[in-house]
Amino acid sequence: MKSSIGLLLAGGLCVASVARHDRPLFRQVDHPGPVRAAALPEGPDSSRFTYTSLVSGLDEPMEMAILPNYDVVIAERKGAVRYFDNATRELSTIAQFNVFSGIEDGLLGVAIDPDFKNNNWIYFYYGVGGEKSVSHLARFELKGRKLVQESKKVLLEIPTQRKYCCHSAGYITFSDGLLYLSIGDNTNAEEIEGHTPIDERPGRELSDDQAATANSNDYRGKILRIKPEPDGTYSIPDGNLFPKDGSRGKPEIYVMGVRNPFRISVDPKTRYLYWGDVGPDTEVPGSEGKMSYDEINQARKPGFFGYPYFLGDNEVFPDYDFATKKEGPGKDPQRPINDSPHNTGIRELPPAQPAFIWYGKGPSRKYPLVGKGGASAMAGPVYYSDLYPDAPYKLPEYYNGKLFIFEWIRKWIMAVTMDANGNYVRMEPFLPQLKVVAPIDMQIAPDGAIYLLAYGTNWFARNTDSGIIRVEYAEGNRNPVAVVSSGKTIGAAPFTATLSAKGSRDYDAGDKLIYEWKIGAKKLAGEEIRHTFTKPGIYNVVLTVSDQNGGKGTATTEFKIGNTPPDVTIGTKANRTFYWDNAPFDYRIKVTDKEDGKIERAKIHASFNYLTFGKDLAGALSGSEGENIRYAATAKLYASLDCKACHTVETKSIGPALKEISRRYRGNAVAADMLARKIIAGGSGNWGSYPMPPHADLPEKSAKEIAEYILSLGESAGDIPLATQMKLTEHIGKGNEGAYVLLASYTDKGANGIGPLKTASHIVLRNPLIQMEDYQEGNVGVVVATQNTGFVSYIANITNGKYTRFNQIDLSHIKNIRFRIQEHGAGGTIELRQDSREGTLLGQVVIPGGRLEDLKTGWKEVLLPVSGTGGVHDLYLVFKNEQIKGPMFHIDWMYFENDLTP
Repeated sequence: MKSSIGLLLAGGLCVASVARHDRPLFRQVDHPGPVRAAALPEGPDSSRFTYTSLVSGLDEPMEMAILPNYDVVIAERKGAVRYFDNATRELSTIAQFNVFSGIEDGLLGVAIDPDFKNNNWIYFYYGVGGEKSVSHLARFELKGRKLVQESKKVLLEIPTQRKYCCHSAGYITFSDGLLYLSIGDNTNAEEIEGHTPIDERPGRELSDDQAATANSNDYRGKILRIKPEPDGTYSIPDGNLFPKDGSRGKPEIYVMGVRNPFRISVDPKTRYLYWGDVGPDTEVPGSEGKMSYDEINQARKPGFFGYPYFLGDNEVFPDYDFATKKEGPGKDPQRPINDSPHNTGIRELPPAQPAFIWYGKGPSRKYPLVGKGGASAMAGPVYYSDLYPDAPYKLPEYYNGKLFIFEWIRKWIMAVTMDANGNYVRMEPFLPQLKVVAPIDMQIAPDGAIYLLAYGTNWFARNTDSGIIRVEYAEGNRNPVAVVSSGKTIGAAPFTATLSAKGSRDYDAGDKLIYEWKIGAKKLAGEEIRHTFTKPGIYNVVLTVSDQNGGKGTATTEFKIGNTPPDVTIGTKANRTFYWDNAPFDYRIKVTDKEDGKIERAKIHASFNYLTFGKDLAGALSGSEGENIRYAATAKLYASLDCKACHTVETKSIGPALKEISRRYRGNAVAADMLARKIIAGGSGNWGSYPMPPHADLPEKSAKEIAEYILSLGESAGDIPLATQMKLTEHIGKGNEGAYVLLASYTDKGANGIGPLKTASHIVLRNPLIQMEDYQEGNVGVVVATQNTGFVSYIANITNGKYTRFNQIDLSHIKNIRFRIQEHGAGGTIELRQDSREGTLLGQVVIPGGRLEDLKTGWKEVLLPVSGTGGVHDLYLVFKNEQIKGPMFHIDWMYFENDLTP
């Protein structure tokens, strides 16, 4: 399955990686992205582009609206409306919509009226909070920074379903006074059995896209086109797909037969509509692997674009019968018939129109530059030079008439060249040196600058590497790029901050930079400054970097003064990296907080669990609330369902709080089975008269996992002590992939106008057997396991000076590292060093040379004695034999032996 914002693009309910607090919105590289094909012409000098991060740290930004004064309004999925003041460089929250934010829904779209300068109208598209499953397209007045709530006019109410994930789309754009709104198919994409969702069984209409995107009487899986009227209503423009009287379908429909039309744009001259359509995950064979294509589409006129019957160049899906599990002949693209019993619209659909560009997960023969892997195709604007006659940052003539497309997952932007009739000619990388973190929106401002909205690394999260990037092209003097670096940005008053602009740069040789800092009403000068915040509050620090020719660049960072984050530490005398059979493990959890003073034991959340997966725990650690690490993946499943519309964790909503449910059934041995049945069957009476909807299609196993997750929420933190000693035995007999996780967290009370802050600390203990090919950095070769290698993978091509690095390993109580080696080559020395290739030598072992015939003797084990002390460090294995240039030996794995090993 794929989702609208790439949130589930890799398929299934994935766990994201931990966001680093110093990760930038973009990274400029010298040898960028997709390889330029030899036949492509050389574009403009990429060094003429400059990039500025205007805003960072947004919470799931979805779309932006650039105002005439270059202020920017940003829609965040969980309902916040954010406002970036271009003059002061300050970011504020001007409204908070009550939204339903489950199954990828929420506040999804924002756009200003074409006559905004005179009428101040701004439009939003969002899932309405509450029990009614609808989304609204609404208009408000925006006066300065105030969103006037009393001015609200609901133009459209879109019925949806909130039982199954996914595909909400929700992008708004204008062309010639007409509003275009993209809406996803909102259909169950979880149980498609390798096909498209066309489940015609009774009661399965929510799993049948023939009831949505292929249904002319439904708004979902469509792109609508309407003309907003001054009184807050709308009219139907000429030229939509169906008659204005609604006799054949919804008259607002311009395009149908789309799955998730996530980002759309209209060519300002040809009026062609473009959109990226995030494709399905199927097992159906296609012209380029499996028919799991993402598409860029071009609509020269209204029409039907194939889904769920066709994909790509009108390739045909089989007609799969979900009852008999058999495939039948697919539809005819020239005369597709929607004969589903769930269809409420016309039976004979318009001829299917093929995609403009399409590609799957593997390498594309037709469009080789798109790369491979996960995908989420999006359409940006079509650029025309003459529409920006006096714009200081207009793109060069080279890009005239080109369509920009971009990728959320693959992080590229392409410029697509078309002929005079709008036919595809070629594509080429645009700004390949700019690696944007999950680009989700792209617009061109009136001054010719390109604005890119970055969603950021983690899914469903506030990301430090989310924000707005402004891209400028200049033939003459280029603006400097301002970059602010600082240490901590949160703390108690008085708080002294050290701020540096040393990362700022200017692309014009010989320019001299001047640095000015603005903190409230105070102005400071210098490349580096120190400033003490004496009073609590939220402060925007604005850096302006100027050159002698009038060029300027700015950057903003925020300080929250008045509340110190809690300090949570976990002490242990044991090893902090590995576990061994029956090894003792002790720990001591200590929490301090400057403002809270005495710490309430009940507010310290602590858990100790053995998890059967251990190699990639980052997402589980980032997504957990401390006490529920065991249920991290289940919590993600729960969040994808409609349960959040009626339940919150802490407080009563339409239904009871999850923690209240947990407390009621605590100690009840059959509660998990009972709740699982209730989740599937639905019902009412136990907590009031409001009925809980059934989830008849939820597998019993998933319902049981959700029930156990809910029951776990009421477990008190006192279930495990803050200090104890134990023997590690739970892993025994369960393989090598598991890990023990000790996690402690504390959320303070907030202080001095700054909200509560949470700090978490953890220890992860993994198996002491490490496969050598799992190194984090190195320059050796890896031999993949095959029948010829005895199904063993190992590192090879080990010559003098090569190395491997393994991150964050504790050598406390380690006496030896046991290596499994093959004496093939000249032999040499394995050196164990700390923190760098030239770091402290902690031990070494000499491996004898071997001849080719020695390979028949197989693998041997050798010991490297370790003299290092405790503490977590990066470890380097450096391979030495200065006498020869050839290969030395092979290594399969290494095992860390503790001082209890016999």
